[in-house]
Amino acid sequence: MAADPIPAPALSDAAVEMTVADAQEAFARGVTAEALAEAFLARIATYNPRYNALIFLNPHALDEARAIDRRRAAGEALGPLAGVPVVVKDTMDMAGLPTTAGWHFLCAKAGGTDLMPGTDSPVVARMRAAGCVILGKTNVPVLSATGSHANDSWAGPTLNAMVPESLPGGSSAGTATAVAASLAVLGLAEETGGSIQNPASAQGLVGIKPTFALVPNAGVVPLAGSTRDVVGPIARCVRDAALTLDALAGYTAADPKTVAAIGRRPKGGYAAGLSTTALQGKRLGLYGPGWRDRPLSPETADLYARAQGEIAARGAALVADPFAGSGFAALGRPVAGLDHYDASGIESVVHDLHHYLQRLGPDAAYRTFAEFAAATKAEDPFAPGGVLDWMNQVPAFAPCLADPLAPPDLSDFLSLRERYLAIFDAVMAEHGLDALVFPQMRDALPPLHGPETIHETTVCEINIAGLPGVVMPAGFYASGAPFCLIFVGRLWSEADLLALAHDYEAATRHRRAPALSAA
Repeated sequence: MAADPIPAPALSDAAVEMTVADAQEAFARGVTAEALAEAFLARIATYNPRYNALIFLNPHALDEARAIDRRRAAGEALGPLAGVPVVVKDTMDMAGLPTTAGWHFLCAKAGGTDLMPGTDSPVVARMRAAGCVILGKTNVPVLSATGSHANDSWAGPTLNAMVPESLPGGSSAGTATAVAASLAVLGLAEETGGSIQNPASAQGLVGIKPTFALVPNAGVVPLAGSTRDVVGPIARCVRDAALTLDALAGYTAADPKTVAAIGRRPKGGYAAGLSTTALQGKRLGLYGPGWRDRPLSPETADLYARAQGEIAARGAALVADPFAGSGFAALGRPVAGLDHYDASGIESVVHDLHHYLQRLGPDAAYRTFAEFAAATKAEDPFAPGGVLDWMNQVPAFAPCLADPLAPPDLSDFLSLRERYLAIFDAVMAEHGLDALVFPQMRDALPPLHGPETIHETTVCEINIAGLPGVVMPAGFYASGAPFCLIFVGRLWSEADLLALAHDYEAATRHRRAPALSAA
């Protein structure tokens, strides 16, 4: 006999910090996917007006939840994500909803012209296939051009659910806020230069920046679709992030570069390898000037030292600054005016954008980069003062902009990737390292409005090299802002990193729910 349904108020309370396991337990007790979706939609109605995480709701969300309920009632074997409420980043194509890239030119609600995709992006299609109930799409800055906030979006700023007066992280700001505020159980994010790492860290969440080409990024508005862009999950616990990566990872003909992922996924999936003894006997490298010659703030150094003690207590050996003398820190070529941001690889942006537009389908408002550029010329993103004007400092960009249809010359970028990987692999081998563990940020979060950006430790290095990283909660600053670690490993080592992170999470439980305000 099915259990009595949980009353709506109790279900709304249960939605706070709900995990995938919690959702599946609720379904087993008789809660329907429809009722769960309604509980999260009620939370969105209450809190989204203040935090501005979601910009479009899926009008078919309840229909999709009812379809899952019918399948479950019929006795169909369903996967762990079936019926779980999720959100996706605005830049990911979802048939039936516009893709605006945060820009008023691309949004009819803001006076522009909607870009309406004819098909789902592969990652959205995979979430649907897993049975997820997609509640809506989340806010981003214009063209995902910053890793710190969404302040310039046509929809307005997104607030940090943990510390509303501070930066929420970007460009996947809306996804992080939706997950942190329990407006969804899971969210999809995408990164070119910190857009998974930074928002996960800013809001005390788990984020997976996967190895380049493990997860398809076709059908996602690109900054560097052919060189750096990756799609990954943001969640409140490691297991949920691992389950989402299980659904997302692997080859698809829609994105030929994912052929590199064949044979790289672990047997049984990423969640199957989670362990509470994974840190025992492991050797982990620590942050230092050999990696990047930028110091940690005193408070960050203290929090990092405490986290090192927690990791050592789990049986891991820690190696100080293993990259010292390796030449690794000298490889970066930051653009002027941006804190340590190396734009290498983003020279492909116009070529990648052209191919993205062509994928939208014959009914799309713009099908070529030339049409796109003509429609947005009043705020040319590459002109002086534009959101991507710093791209003009990259030597290989000018010929790409002059001829977007020609394949970009990526020889400088590929040479740099090879040098990063060669030194990385040599250092890992020399010191017998299983992974690195760094503070994800060098200091506490800056204010929401102002000139400062997030000061991270691994953005660009692992984006250019294509390496994976797992961000996870590790405490709090005195301000209340989260302090997070990032585990970084060799190419395709996501399963190992997730196991390390899960062990640390199980021992420390640093994640905590924010105190939200509807006002």
